[in-house]
Amino acid sequence: MSPADGGGSQGSAGSGDLVAELEATLRDFRVELNALTDEGEMRALQARYVGKSGRVTAVMKGLGRLAPADRPAVGQAANTCRDAIESAIAEQLAVLANAALGADLKRQVDVTLPARGKAQGSLHPLTLVRREIEGIFAGIGFEVRTGPWVETEWHNFDALNTPADHPARDMQDTFFLEGGNILRSHTSPVQIRTMLAGSAPVRIIAPGNVFRRDDDATHTPMFPQVEGLNVGKGVSFADLKGVLEYFATRFFGKGVTIRLRPSFFPFTEPSAEVDASCFRCGGSDPNCRVCKGSGWLEIAGCGMVHPNVLAAVGHKADGITGYAFGMGLSRMAMLKYAVTDLRLFYDNDLRFLRQFQSA
Repeated sequence: MSPADGGGSQGSAGSGDLVAELEATLRDFRVELNALTDEGEMRALQARYVGKSGRVTAVMKGLGRLAPADRPAVGQAANTCRDAIESAIAEQLAVLANAALGADLKRQVDVTLPARGKAQGSLHPLTLVRREIEGIFAGIGFEVRTGPWVETEWHNFDALNTPADHPARDMQDTFFLEGGNILRSHTSPVQIRTMLAGSAPVRIIAPGNVFRRDDDATHTPMFPQVEGLNVGKGVSFADLKGVLEYFATRFFGKGVTIRLRPSFFPFTEPSAEVDASCFRCGGSDPNCRVCKGSGWLEIAGCGMVHPNVLAAVGHKADGITGYAFGMGLSRMAMLKYAVTDLRLFYDNDLRFLRQFQSA
């Protein structure tokens, strides 16, 4: 076998033959190395010569068949060959590294150019509003509860004192699914499930998406809502008004007041619409973009939990009372940020969303 084949003729070769083969191996290595300019190729060449299956290693396997007196000369030649190969590889790699560094240093850099900076993300404005509302009510003892989007008609309507002939149960208003279930039209089923799961007192808010057949500048088929419920002994309408006043001043700012207008909801009695005084103009600007010059902003619906609702969850004659309220997160965000078209929150327009990065 020739030296170029990498194995030598160890079966019958003497020490002189092995030393000569090592010298030839080193010459072959230098020829190959001089033709390379890539670090990866140099590493591969190094492995072919001094790796576990390399040519130098193959020659060393013949040491065992030599006389003991001949082995030192061959071992010394092998070490010399190996060291020379390792040293040559190291030198060439250093040359490549210095060349790359020199190329980097020669690059022209205009230090007067503006920095590119990293694209900075931010929370969606609806998420900001939801978290702010959750934080306000959590600060006065309300727990956050959630529930399924797909609901039974009993949880969504019947248990909430909404009769079968109520307009809200029409196909034009509610998304009906196969099997008799529906997409919930409000988060009030969370209140029913919470009261069924445990005894009073109950003090929760229920944020989440709801679904109604509506789509225009101020309505979308899916939108986020948050409702509150406080059920226990001695809970009064005065407690409800106090909580809503506290919320309005925390959310819109000090000096904001509220008013309650009589209204009707099947699941509360008495019921009221909640208006907050305009936090932008206080009613003094007839051209105010927020309140349209009225001085008031409708923010929620509320009322005392209807006795029929309490009876549906097992509180028929135990002296339990409660109040509930609900508001649309989208509307609260529109009021807080003076947004005129609800659909802007869902268009994923970065020019719009970037305005809330510092919020």
